[in-house]
Amino acid sequence: MTTPEVRPADGPAARRAEEALRLLSGVPVTLDVAVKRVSRGGGVYAWWAAPSIFPGLPGPPNEQVPSLRMLYLGRASSLRGRILRNHLRRSGSSTLRRTLAGLLVSENYRTTWTDRVVLIPEDETRLTAWMHANLRLTWAQDVEPASVEATLVQRLHPPLNVSGVDPEHVQAAVVAAKNAYNASAHPGS
Repeated sequence: MTTPEVRPADGPAARRAEEALRLLSGVPVTLDVAVKRVSRGGGVYAWWAAPSIFPGLPGPPNEQVPSLRMLYLGRASSLRGRILRNHLRRSGSSTLRRTLAGLLVSENYRTTWTDRVVLIPEDETRLTAWMHANLRLTWAQDVEPASVEATLVQRLHPPLNVSGVDPEHVQAAVVAAKNAYNASAHPGS
């Protein structure tokens, strides 16, 4: 007796990715709401913005609020910790913050060197305020967020994601912004 081949798209990982996508595609909340509601468990999260924010970097539209599009998709072993302690506070531990600062060249974010390039404290605060004013968030808990993130990044191609994205979907402007940010401060400056 032979058993039918189970395609990965039909397995538990694919079902978890579909459920995460359903939750991520819900109505994005303001960051003031997110900081009160985001869970402590592991999972994936998506950052959303209006098309006027980085108009040259199109992302997939939100199903519930088509006037918002996905900019970035990430994973965390603790959603609350990753979003509150990293993405909303410290450029040194947030690829998203470093990318945003690099893309917002006209805002003249200033950096310094510690063990890596980081924003100066006043500009960390300024970037957090910009994020609160311009970005929205959705999240979905999952016990194995790495596999869900990989599946969804491959499928959705969020414009600020570079890792895990097929090379033809990597945005040159994002890579240039990351490089400019990393070159903005040098050891000893």
